[in-house]
Parts: sequence; structure tokens; C-alpha cells
Amino acid sequence: MFPTPIQKRPVANQIAYKTFLPLALILWLLPLIAVAVFSIKPAVDFTQGNYWGMPSSFEGFANYGQVFFNSDMPRYMLNSFLITIPTVVGAVALSAMAGFALGIYKFNSNIWIFFMFVAGNFVPFQILMVPVRDLTLDMGLYNTKTGLVLFHIAFQTGFCTLFMRNFIRQLPFPLIEAARVEGIAEWRIFWYVVLPLMKPALAALAVLIFTFIWNDYFWAVVLTQGPESQPVTAGITSFNAQYRAAYHLMSAGSIVAALPPVLMFFLMQKHFIAGLTLGAVK
Repeated sequence: MFPTPIQKRPVANQIAYKTFLPLALILWLLPLIAVAVFSIKPAVDFTQGNYWGMPSSFEGFANYGQVFFNSDMPRYMLNSFLITIPTVVGAVALSAMAGFALGIYKFNSNIWIFFMFVAGNFVPFQILMVPVRDLTLDMGLYNTKTGLVLFHIAFQTGFCTLFMRNFIRQLPFPLIEAARVEGIAEWRIFWYVVLPLMKPALAALAVLIFTFIWNDYFWAVVLTQGPESQPVTAGITSFNAQYRAAYHLMSAGSIVAALPPVLMFFLMQKHFIAGLTLGAVK
């Protein structure tokens, strides 16, 4: 008995899936693969125009050693951690409290305050470049890690509040009502009832904000300069010489700079996926 076309379709889909998925994965990873190959090439390959060919010699240890020990890369990495970690803590903490207030309490201006948080996410950063830079200069926060942290917290809190408010509104409200009947204070309800239920959302949001801030380049260039305060995304450009760019060192620095958010994601992968999918299935 010959199989019907309906029986063949799953097999055809499986073959197409196994064929096109590796191809799509290679195309997606091609820029990263190119950067990884560049990071082990000697400088002479770039002066001779050998951009896409095989390395004439393996210089991976020398390139990465120069990045770590003969440059300001360790300081740039430290600056990134000193900027990213306080930003994540501040934005997540503020958004958890704001999301609790907007998601639980009912008052006349609730929707308008929530709209103000959301509206800030739609303002292009390029429009804000000049006024934000002038503001940091007037406040004495230009070219400081503190200024960059405060700026990121202010701008990331809008998206985080949107995330938290929508998550809190999905929580079982009878738990909060039962706590109120028992006479528990509102801050205790937030700390002991709501906050433990928000752990998956907090973890998912922390991973997202960590990645956003760590990979930020635009504001790192606009608001900071020099190894005293610049994060690693802006510090990689220090490998540019006066007349040519040290592509092999920039590539090695880029690989090093990409490791922390990748490790962060894999360490928090379980909580990240749980936070994003919570509430998707009734």
C-alpha cells in the first residue's frame, strides 16, 4: 500500500528542518565566526589584505595576552561590571515597587502614570543625546560611572516597570486580599507575599537588562571618555592606531567582552525561560 501525501508531509518537513536549520545557524553565527578567526590572526594578515583567508600563523595566545596584559582591557571590563551591576539592581528594584503600585492599587491617575513609563520607551535615543549630555555636564556627572549608572537606571526603569506591572497583574489577587484581612502592612505584603512570587520575572528581567547595559555602545561613547570611566564596548576602540585599526586586537577584545553576558544567560537560563513563559499556559 502506497503512502498518501498526508503521510509524506511530516517526513518532508523533518528533512527540510534538518537541512535548513544548520544553514540558518551558520548564517546567523557567521559574523561571530569571522570575529573569532580575526582574533587569532597576526597583524601582517591585515596589512597584506588577507581578511577572509586562513590565518598565516596562529597568534591567538599573543593577541589575547596583549589584550589582557598590555592594554587597559581589564580596567574597561571592571568599569562595565561597576556600571552594569548597579544598574540592574537599581532598575529591577525600582520597577518591582512601581509595578506593584501600578498593578495592585486602583486610583484615578493609574493608567496615566503607567502611560508615562511606557511612553519613554518610544523616544529615540538620538534625539536625547544633546540634552542628556548637557544635563550630565551641568550636574558634574559627565565622564563618570555614577552618571552613566543613573542615566541607565532612569531609562531602563520604564521598560522594567512595564514588564513587572503586567507580571504582577497575573498573580492571584486573593492572596493579597487574604493578607490584608489578616491586617498585614502593605510593605510586608510586597516583601513576603508578592516578591517571592516574582522571582522568575526578576531573574528574566535581570538577564535582559544586564545584556542591554553591558552591550550598550551609544551612551558609553556619548557620556564617557577614557579608561577611567568607559565600559568595555567603548574601550575596544582604543585598539585603533593613529593610521590603521588593529583588527586582530579589536576582535580578541570583542570576544572577551562578549563572554560575561553569554555566561550570565547560561547560568540563569532556567530562571530566564521560566520568567518569560510563566503565564503562557493556563
